[in-house]
Order: sequence, then structure tokens, then C-alpha cells
Amino acid sequence: MLRLRPRRAAVVAVLALLTAGCSTSGADPDASGPGTSASGSNSSSTDASGAGAPGAARGGATIAPGTAGTTSVAPSPAARTGIGARPSASAGPCAVFPADNVWHADVTRLPVHARSAAMVGAIGADAAVHADFGSGTWEGAPIGIPVTVVPAGQRRVPVTFGYADESDSGPYPIPPDAKVEGGPSGTGDRHVIVWDRGACRAYELFDAHRSGAGWRAGSGAVFDLRSNRMRRAGWTSADAAGLSVLAGLVRYDEVAAGRIDHAIRVTVPRTRTGWTWPASHSASSATDPALPQLGQRLRLKRSVDLSGLPRQARIVAEAMRRHGLIVADHGSAWYISGAPDPRWDNDALHALDRLRGGDFEVVDAAGLMVAPTSAATR
Repeated sequence: MLRLRPRRAAVVAVLALLTAGCSTSGADPDASGPGTSASGSNSSSTDASGAGAPGAARGGATIAPGTAGTTSVAPSPAARTGIGARPSASAGPCAVFPADNVWHADVTRLPVHARSAAMVGAIGADAAVHADFGSGTWEGAPIGIPVTVVPAGQRRVPVTFGYADESDSGPYPIPPDAKVEGGPSGTGDRHVIVWDRGACRAYELFDAHRSGAGWRAGSGAVFDLRSNRMRRAGWTSADAAGLSVLAGLVRYDEVAAGRIDHAIRVTVPRTRTGWTWPASHSASSATDPALPQLGQRLRLKRSVDLSGLPRQARIVAEAMRRHGLIVADHGSAWYISGAPDPRWDNDALHALDRLRGGDFEVVDAAGLMVAPTSAATR
């Protein structure tokens, strides 16, 4: 279930801040700017256009401090209860980003991208959608990307980064028993996602390992969940695209409530150099215009019949139609991300395999953008 992802390896070309709607050289018309490489979570090597071993060059290129963009700060939860429920965009003291954030945008009326068919074909028109989360274990580890909710006042510990120039410095409020993607001995991306609801911040690590009294990681990012501020242009996060992992995870509590109010994180095998807003980082040197960029938004077609799907699968599919998917990292085609939970019905989630890449279309999200340095939407 877990997928290996290439990490960023090329030198990032840092551009000045773009004006809204402006495209960068080699970037998509709705891109906020080009970049370099990064991969599943943060940079490592480039994708299939010149892919390297996972962890080879996560921050691929070094970005000079003070270059275009803004650094985001992380959100957080308040009670340490494992995964916890995600508040809706409009409710609760700590929603995962404001209601007008791009993750919550309704994309049902956005125009289809001019190169939609080519990009869907490059990802895999015949490949099946796969829910990369569920109940129980796979190869001894929980299925999905776990979230550790911490209480207010959680003790902060030091964190060292392999790509410190693109990471938000510590200390981070990460407990010693924080859940690690793939389990304590996992060899994949090893994301650690900590949600401090009291401070309304998310602390996210890629390739995280315990180290002395703290942690060491490939890269890390802190997101202020009450803010629409984006990361600096050219900066990665715990994800290749420079986005929040937490924001794109499917959670059981959302499905139990009957509605997912945000786009879903998805991986694809290859991307093109540069990035598309709201991403801030690139993980490829490929220039083939048929390839999608990190940050690209996809939408399940209105014509796809969802009536035969079990409830859990149908609610996820409805979110893919209303809010879409955001290309966040390299990995298996059409793998959508979620948090593990013992209440998932794996058979129901496997029903999503009935959906194929050809059931999706790439949308042009440029019209949503207020400014290239903000995740707020019109």
C-alpha cells in the first residue's frame, strides 16, 4: 500500500513573486511559479524524468533565504486522542485552514484544463483509484498516514533536518510516542503529522526518526491552520508540493458525518518541472507538457455514476467530484491519502477501485487565486 516516492534533486530556480494569474517559464498557465525537485513529502530526487533513490535529494536545490514566497506556520489540536475528528471549515475553534482556503474550494464549475486529456493519460487513464488508507495493518503497519493529536502545552523537543534550508526550525511539540507512517520500523516516507488543536497548528515531518531527546527528519513544516499564508516559493514541506499533508487526508470522522469538505491528497508517478498554485515546490526536471505539475487540481467527472458505491466509498467519491484531488507527491497513480482508523470498512474502500483515471479531468484553478502567495480563494 505504501509507495516509494522520488525526492528532489535538481537546483531550484527561485523566481520573484508572481502576480495573480501570471505563469512562469516552464510552468502551467495556472502555476504560481517554477521550482526544482522534491518528492513525496519533501524533496529527494527527481521523478521519473530523472528519478533518484528515495531520500537522495529531498531539498534538491538550496533556496536562498528571503526569496519569493512566505513561510507557513502549522496548525494544531488540543486533546491527545489519536487521530481525532476534523472540524468543518466553518466550525470549531481549530478548523483545518479557513473556509475560503483553496483546499475547501468547490471546483464543480471550474473549466476543464486545455491539456486535461493529455495529463490524465500521462498519469494513467486505465489505472484504478486506490484508497491508500484503511483499518488493520499492511505488512505490519497501520494503513495510511497517521495523525497524532497533542494537548495544549505539549513539551517541545529539538528537531534536526537534512534539508534545513527549506524547513521550519524547531523545537516541535512532538511526543516520543508520536505515530509514524509505516510504523516504528517503516522504510517509506515515514511522515509524522502532529496536530496541536489548542494552538491551531500542524507540525509535519518527512522521513522522521527518533534522535536522542528529539527527532531528526528530512524536512519539516509548520502550518498555521487559521491562516491562508503559503510557504516560500521553492520551499518543500513534508510533501513534495510544499503543501500540508494533514489538509488533504481523508478521515473516518468526516465520512461518518457524511461529508468531506476539502480536496484529497493524491500521488502520481511523474510530474513536470515547476508547480501549479497552491503548490510551492517542484520535484522534477521533466518538461513534457503532457505531465501534470505538483499542485494540479483534478475532478471526478459529473457523468460518473456513484449510486452503486458503498456509503464510505461514495462519500469519498463525492468529495473528489466537489472538491477534487490535489497532486501532492510522487507515487503510485491515483493513490489517495487518508488516516488509518479501525472503523474503516476496507471492502467498502476497495470499491473505489472501480473508478479509473479516465473518470477524472484536470481543471484550471487559476480563477480561484486571489494572490500567488495566498491560499485564499475568490
